[in-house]
Amino acid sequence: MEQAVETLKQLEKEERFFKNYSAKIRYTLLKLLKEKKGGHLGGSMSIVEVLSVLYGKYLNHDPKNPLWDERDLLVLSKGHAGPGLYSALCVAGYFPEKDLFTLNEGGTSFPSHPDKTKTPGVDATTGSLGQGTSIAAGLGYGLKLKNSGRYVYLIVGDGELNEGQCWEAFQLIAHHRLNHVIVFIDENKRQLDGYTKDIIQPFSIKEKMKAFGIYTQKVDGSNEMEIARAIEKAKSVTDSAVCIVLDTIKGQGVPYFEKMENNHSVKFTDKDYAEIDKALDFLKETYELEE
Repeated sequence: MEQAVETLKQLEKEERFFKNYSAKIRYTLLKLLKEKKGGHLGGSMSIVEVLSVLYGKYLNHDPKNPLWDERDLLVLSKGHAGPGLYSALCVAGYFPEKDLFTLNEGGTSFPSHPDKTKTPGVDATTGSLGQGTSIAAGLGYGLKLKNSGRYVYLIVGDGELNEGQCWEAFQLIAHHRLNHVIVFIDENKRQLDGYTKDIIQPFSIKEKMKAFGIYTQKVDGSNEMEIARAIEKAKSVTDSAVCIVLDTIKGQGVPYFEKMENNHSVKFTDKDYAEIDKALDFLKETYELEE
């Protein structure tokens, strides 16, 4: 009985930690986009929780030594969510917030889409959709040939799956049973031009991945503990490639932006600024965040 109580306490502590970490990332992201008067909001917001779980616990990394040889690697194939990744890296301690606010300016270390030659903590240059999947496949295969225990975490968008290159890469990942490449598919159900179901019907992404021979789970992408349990399960799989489909909402975490029709890239109006301020106040008060 005492063991069960202690386990429950540990789980509750971990859940509080993840919720707070997600709040810090989302708070930083909203401040950044407010400062820049807009940007790639929707797809950045929908990956906050998975970034929280990775940088908060599972990703083996060192902000003081971004090029550490034994680090795990993260490939953000949906490169337009760069502001989300940058915000997570900032919270993790890779650089101060003031540097982050140079996003998209001339000479910045923070271009619109991630560039590994410019930003500490970025492991892959991405933005041309689909290419990140091949990068992750190559990294994972190389690490397997070296008998390395390092992991590659790949984040792909559901709209990005329109690109045939994704499926070629998944075939290679599946064929070589690259179980140390953990594929996350952000199923936020929208892409640049509208809803995924109206552009190219995705049907069941989970069943597609399973048909490739990939062990696939689908979880609530706004629930950090579900994501964490899925990662634990994925890491226990040794005989096949693995995938976690994240059921998310574009603009996740702020109801106003979740309901916004065109929230892929946003140029803020006065109403938008007011809603951002409300969201920032809520996050700051609820999670006792510091500036």
